[in-house]
Parts: sequence; C-alpha cells; structure tokens
Amino acid sequence: MSNGWVLPEGILGEAPAYTPRPFELADLELLLTGAYAPLTGFMTRADLTSLRREGRLADGTEWSVPVTLRIPRALADQLDLENPLRRALVLTDGESAPIAVCDVTDMWPANDGAAVFVGGRVGRIGDGGRGPFQRLRRDPAEVRGLLPPGRVLCVIADRPLHRPQLAEIAHAVRTLNGHLLILIPVGESSVGYLPAEVLVRTIFAARDRMPPATIVAVPMASRGDEFGDALLRSQVAAAYGATHLLSSNSTLAGNGLRVLLSRELAYDNRDGQWRWRDDVPPRNRRLALTGAEIDDLLDRGFPLPEWHTPPAVAKELVRARPARRHRGLVVFFTGLSGAGKSTIARGLADALRETGERTVTLLDGDVVRRELTSELGYSAADRDANVRRIGWVAAEIARHRGVAICCPIAPYAAAREQARDMALAAGAGFVLVHVATPLQICEQRDRKGLYARARAGTLRGMTGVDDPYEEPTNADLVLDTTDLSVADSVQEVLHHLIESGWVELRRPTA
Repeated sequence: MSNGWVLPEGILGEAPAYTPRPFELADLELLLTGAYAPLTGFMTRADLTSLRREGRLADGTEWSVPVTLRIPRALADQLDLENPLRRALVLTDGESAPIAVCDVTDMWPANDGAAVFVGGRVGRIGDGGRGPFQRLRRDPAEVRGLLPPGRVLCVIADRPLHRPQLAEIAHAVRTLNGHLLILIPVGESSVGYLPAEVLVRTIFAARDRMPPATIVAVPMASRGDEFGDALLRSQVAAAYGATHLLSSNSTLAGNGLRVLLSRELAYDNRDGQWRWRDDVPPRNRRLALTGAEIDDLLDRGFPLPEWHTPPAVAKELVRARPARRHRGLVVFFTGLSGAGKSTIARGLADALRETGERTVTLLDGDVVRRELTSELGYSAADRDANVRRIGWVAAEIARHRGVAICCPIAPYAAAREQARDMALAAGAGFVLVHVATPLQICEQRDRKGLYARARAGTLRGMTGVDDPYEEPTNADLVLDTTDLSVADSVQEVLHHLIESGWVELRRPTA
C-alpha cells in the first residue's frame, strides 16, 4: 500500500467494491502516482469548503480544483466511519479488477439525494499494470529523475500533432533552450474520435519531426469543465517536472509554471515553411486545417495534404479512421410499438446484404428480448438496461467494421445517447432514425394487441399510453410511415446512408 497506510488483514474480503466514473478513475491513478501531490486521497467536506472560500485545502495547502468521489447511497450505507475495519471501499477498474482502497473518513449527500460523496486517502492494491503502452505510464518521480537540468517545456498532446503544431513546438523549444516533455492523456477509452492507443501511435509517428523529447502517457480524463480540466493539467505538468507549458489558455499560470501562449501559424507557399500568420502575405498563405476539415477528408477517404500532415501521422489516422464506407456503423431505429421500425430495419438489412460489401447484423427488439435480455422487465431501469446491452453488442459489431442495425423502442433519450457514445468510442458511426409514426396510427395497426390491452388496463407500462416516449431531438433521419410504404422508407434510409458516405450500394445485376 502507498501513502503509508497499512491495510488491516482480511479486510478486502469484506469491503464493498465500486467502479468509479472514467474521470474519477483517472483522478484515482493520478492520486496513486503522486501527480496530484500534496493530495493523498479524495477531498473531504472540510477541503471543499476551504477550497471554495480561500483556494486552499483545509491544511492550508494551495490547490485549485475539487477532486471528489461520488458513490451510490446504497453502497455508502454499507460503510461505518466509526469502525476502521468497516470504512474501507475497494475501487475497481472497468473490468471489476481491484486497483485501490479508499479509507473513507467523511461522507456527505450529493445535491440530488441519490448519491453520496466520500473523502479519504487512497492506497494501491493489485499489480496496477493494465492497458496498452504500460512502458510509457511512468510515475512523476521517475520522470523527474530522467529529465535534464534546466528548462522543461510541457506539451499536453490531446490531439495528433500536424505540421503547424510541430513547427510551433520546435520554435518554443529553441526559444527556451529547454527540453521537451510530451504528456499524452490516456485516461479515457477514446480522446475525441481516437482511441487512446491510436493517439499514442500518432504522437510517436511525429517523433522524428520534433526536438528530442520525453514522452509519457498520463491517465488524464475530461470532467466536462474546460477551465477545471486545464488547471488540473497544469498541476500534473508541474508534478512531472515541467517549468513551462505551451497552451492556448492564458489563465494557467501557477504551480511554478510559466505559460507560453499558442499563436496561429500559416504555411508559406514561397518556401514551404510554417511561420506566424502575420509574417506571411495573404496571397502566399495557407492556414492550418481545422479539426472539422481533417475529419471531413478522412470521412470521404481523401488523403490529408502533406503540406499539413506528415505522411507517417496521416497513415495512422487513416488506419484508425478509414473512409466511412469502410468503417463500422450502427443504424439505430427508435419509435413507438407499431411504428414500422422492425419492418424497415429488415428491409434495410436485406438491401445491404444483397451487395455483399458489408457484414450486417440485425438486432431486432423482440429477438433481443428473447435471446439477450429475457430476464429484464419493463421498468425504466430495465428498459435502459435493455438498450444499453443492445448498444454494447452493436458497438462491438461496428468495432470490427460490421454494420449493426438495431430497432428497439428505446423510449428514453439518455439510453439512446449511451448507445451513441458506445458506438463512437468503438471508432464507428452512429445514425439515429426516428420512425415518428403517430400514436393513433400505431394503435390502428396494433398487430400484437398491446395497445388494446393497455387501454383495457390489463397491460401496464405501455410506451405511449402510460409510460412516456421521449422523442429524439437529434435524429439523423425522421420517417413517418403513415403514408410512406415500407419500400419507400427503406429507400429513404439507404439514400441517407449513401449521401452521408456510409455505404456504396451496388446491387448485383440480373
């Protein structure tokens, strides 16, 4: 155990376990490695109160951002803060492997009342070595021992490095006459549209175009607060030995760091060099591609221009994000029972199978209920679990470049967004189709007699009758089958997929 905490013998067999959220897992790893020093655990109420009032921890140490752990209330009820043998909480990773223990010394309710915040020191258990590129996941003390004396410029590489960024980094290193430290955030399964391991490979692909550098993979994850994330990144950079930080944020001075502000570069057509924008005449100027422009080129299968992206970096990006027509895809139909989801989905699957160009899997709502989620009922929690399982299976199909077509009712927006997030995290596309056939038309069809039973009071929890359906506000395609035939509906979906580049439909000739 770290932090000088001796774990009582036999406690792990009795202690409750919990898997924190992704950003909390990243915080945990940074606490365990010392990157959040002087913090040795998740903050208590006294720390948070002092932080809000004075910008310091309760012991007077300077700090900037809350680092907290939130757990379900039912789990908190299993802890007894008065008994040292019953206040240990085992923290596990996403695969339920124990990685740390929190000695919980403080608890207080969250604002929503459904959860509880806990505070206390943490200590590592288990081997602590999981995930790719473990050799790059070095502790701050080890990295500081490897750095040469003098100035150290830190760059937090949360996106691939193209020529403009590489030119700016090289200029900053020359100006400082210092050493380059690259920190790559790997605290999430994906960073933007790239899996964390792909991001690491793109940085190494650009290594021959940057000054000599120390490269470290660090478990940093976003908590949804841009300013707070930036402050914590500054804290981590200082812990790893940086003296300067290259950033676009002018408010990050602190932790002993000096911030070098990013400036806009332009490609000079006269000699093929990147210079500050104001130093290049407009007629000779090419500006750096935006992230949206790069995404569009990759989506359409066009090469990234060599004047902007080194070929080795482009190769990694194309391998990780091929053209849409070669990428996995989840087509997710949602709508009321009787709207026509399953019929359209089957027609779409048949049309795609005719081409033989894509592996197609149809996850029909009724079939999934029978084969995958037969133990689930129709409560809100069970409906969410049903959609979550469908989303997970679909994402795994799409991860391997297949097409997964899903057609559950999926009445709740949050569950649909989880399905989208899982697909995107797998490097796949996600197309949401809302079959928006009105309730009265669905009731007229009522092939299964469900609406009639619900109106008669013999069936409870019927979506659209006594259970809500949250209509999507972000559907990629909306279909109303009141006056639209099945064949025309399928063609509408195919047209959307072709126009957006997801499929190339070539039916075999007779």
